[in-house]
Amino acid sequence: MSGTELNLYILLAEDNPVNQMVTGKLLEKLGCHYAVVGNGVECLESLKNDQYDLILMDCLMPEMDGYETTRKIRASGGHCADIPIIALTAKAMAADEQACLDAGMNDYIDKPVSLERMKNILSEWAEKIRGS
Repeated sequence: MSGTELNLYILLAEDNPVNQMVTGKLLEKLGCHYAVVGNGVECLESLKNDQYDLILMDCLMPEMDGYETTRKIRASGGHCADIPIIALTAKAMAADEQACLDAGMNDYIDKPVSLERMKNILSEWAEKIRGS
């Protein structure tokens, strides 16, 4: 993988417009393409219409939070049931990380998100997705 061109198509599930913008800029710097949804209901709907390499999932969103959304995705049995889901949350305690994993998320990034942390996590997942 050369430079920072990860070339992933990511679904960003995040309700806060500032966090959407900041995370979007980080993804652009890493050579990722992305779509944004504002809650879990929109996330599930978007997964019906598009295929993504992975999901960045805010844990605390209105209508349907990231935990419930992840459980529904995992239980769906559809083409996206195994999609990597990376939690985005301001909660940084070990119990919070475990709650993300227990809900079926694959990894965890705490907010505020740094470019270096995002690059490291997404690079790892890009290799797994591509089977490298």
